[in-house]
Amino acid sequence: MKIDNSLPLEYSTEENRLKIFGFWVFLGAEIMIFATLFTVYSILESRVGNGPTGAEIFSLPGILAETFILLASSFTIGITVHAFRIGMKKAGINMLIITLILGLAFVGIEVYEFFHYAHEGATFSASAFASSLLLTLGTHGAHVTFGLFWGIAILVQLLKNGLNAQTANKTFIFSLYWHFLDVVWIFIFSFVYLKGLM
Repeated sequence: MKIDNSLPLEYSTEENRLKIFGFWVFLGAEIMIFATLFTVYSILESRVGNGPTGAEIFSLPGILAETFILLASSFTIGITVHAFRIGMKKAGINMLIITLILGLAFVGIEVYEFFHYAHEGATFSASAFASSLLLTLGTHGAHVTFGLFWGIAILVQLLKNGLNAQTANKTFIFSLYWHFLDVVWIFIFSFVYLKGLM
């Protein structure tokens, strides 16, 4: 495996560059999944039947907390990649750990939120609005949960194998995934929560 030292470690081999390109293609498919969910939600958001509306169940403090936590985790994963690029392995690992802790906090709040919605009567069978809301939020939450397991696996590899072309590449690809989830959350925050609170 030929390593090009003029490039960042995550891009330093042809295989790494191909993996990054392949992941961008994968993210294109993920965009289609979330675009479909947002379309379904926008069609069904006014169909509440006898169930609660968004304004009745959404809690602005919780939504703001989720948003702050996820955006902060996007910042910390960015620092992780930068730290690895400049050879600061320990700082990068610490930032990765903080990213995962923030992700876990986000999932914890979202689980609490789902229990709150169920308590308020917003279940999958309550209305078209509730089912599309829960499906959209649940799909994003499942992606974040998967990301936590993926990030833990990368952390274990970093601790075991150190910082090298492979672990840097895996971390960078993970950071792309994590940033993607943050972008999706901004759409959820804007078009689901803020619109629903109006």
